[in-house]
Amino acid sequence: MSKTIVLDTADSLEVDSIWRSGSRMARMALKERREELIAAAMKVVTREGVARTTTRSIVREAGMTLGVFHYCFDSREDLLEEVITRVTDGFVLASRQACAGETQLRPAIEKSLRTFWEGVQASPGEQLAGYELAHYALRQAGMEELARWQYRHYLDVHEELMTDIGEKTGVRWTVPVPVLARYLNSVLDGLTMCWLIDRDTQTSREVLSLTARHLETLAVSSAGALSA
Repeated sequence: MSKTIVLDTADSLEVDSIWRSGSRMARMALKERREELIAAAMKVVTREGVARTTTRSIVREAGMTLGVFHYCFDSREDLLEEVITRVTDGFVLASRQACAGETQLRPAIEKSLRTFWEGVQASPGEQLAGYELAHYALRQAGMEELARWQYRHYLDVHEELMTDIGEKTGVRWTVPVPVLARYLNSVLDGLTMCWLIDRDTQTSREVLSLTARHLETLAVSSAGALSA
């Protein structure tokens, strides 16, 4: 379904300039503007909080007009979904790369969790924004689906990560992967919130080590027994 958007003169001129040079360049320009808006939204959410992250504050941060925003995204919620996806997928990619080539289960889990935690410590503002976004969405009529989507995405990426680790290390999980993913997400979600409050890094790392040891007990070798 095509979008019908009413633009003022300035907005129309800017949108026209995107398309004037031809379809291929126009698609590139649109993609670049989407990326700039995503980056701007993350900055505003981290700095000012979700409640103050309006379409106007985002375009002001990006140096664009409202017309271009609405040409790139259907709504603020559409943009926020992209923000959540980028942050979450970035953590997962880093965790996968950290344990790439690792064939032993415990080291693979430990490297993955350690990399995740390094990301948490490096970006506390983004972590806080994620919690705030979920709570805000749950309290706003009509936005509840965004919170459900957010945590569904978290669970999906944890499922993918645990499946990937299991396949690479030659183990079979003894509990359903969706249950495993929800367990891991609950641990990391709660641990991150505790750390944001008390910044007890040492204890947090000990919890991660405990989690790795426990996860190891929930796997059996696909060949019949785990390697020592």
